[in-house]
Amino acid sequence: MPEIICPDCGLRLFHENEVTLKVQETIHGKFCRKKIGEIHSYMHRDLTHMSTFDSERENDGKGTPILKK
Repeated sequence: MPEIICPDCGLRLFHENEVTLKVQETIHGKFCRKKIGEIHSYMHRDLTHMSTFDSERENDGKGTPILKK
C-alpha cells in the first residue's frame, strides 16, 4: 500500500489509491502543524475582538439572540 511520511511532523499518510493519497498529501501540506502535538486553530481570531462578525444576523426578527456567546 502506498504511503507518504510528512517530513515536518512525521504523520504517516497511506491509501491504496495513489491519486487519493496525493490529495491527502496536498491537504495535509496546507494544514500541517510542523511539530508533533502542536496546537493551533484554523481560524486566527484576535482574542481582544470577541464581538459578533455578522451583527445583522446576531438576533432574529423578534430580537431574540441567535448566536451563543
